[in-house]
Amino acid sequence: MIKNLCNKITKKIQNKMPDIDDERAEVINYGLQLVIGEIPKTLVLLLIACAFGVLKLSILALLFIMPYRTFSGGVHLKTHIGCIIATSLFYIGNALLSKYIVLEPIYIKYLLILITWIFSIIMIKLYAPADTEAVPILRKKDRNLKRRLSYITMTLTLLIAIFIKDSIISNLLIFGTLIQTISITRFIYKLTNNKYGYEEYIKSKENTNIGLT
Repeated sequence: MIKNLCNKITKKIQNKMPDIDDERAEVINYGLQLVIGEIPKTLVLLLIACAFGVLKLSILALLFIMPYRTFSGGVHLKTHIGCIIATSLFYIGNALLSKYIVLEPIYIKYLLILITWIFSIIMIKLYAPADTEAVPILRKKDRNLKRRLSYITMTLTLLIAIFIKDSIISNLLIFGTLIQTISITRFIYKLTNNKYGYEEYIKSKENTNIGLT
């Protein structure tokens, strides 16, 4: 439904602006699908969060992890329903875990933070920025910058989790960081039938070079 709506809007834009070629139209169409697709996804997310009584915590989970996710990337489900389910599990699941799991004694919390930090450092080094075929990050300069910012935002998030007094908020930061890091791994990409855009680009170039020799 959303795809058909976006196709119609893109066609109308092309009809009114003939200078827009098919390549630019594809970019416009993809942008429309992202924007329009976010509206029902957000509404469903808020309704589910309300039903579970974790609306405020789910919004906080979204805001806290957004900087790290922006730079490190991660999987994107290919259907809107799949995307709604995954997003709900990510943020509402984080809120529920943070509300009901108690990390005591305190050394367990610090140990989990240390494990999460080490695991995240390794995964960022291997996979970040974790792009997709639809939106590949091809420039080396952009990839290096996003990787550095992934290290920084992830570390800052976990540092805040150490010093913040509210245990639920602290949990949101820890679990959110861990879940986000897992979302960039090759295992999750294979599980969700995603491919890293940059890797696919490199493979296509290599295949082209082989074909020319």
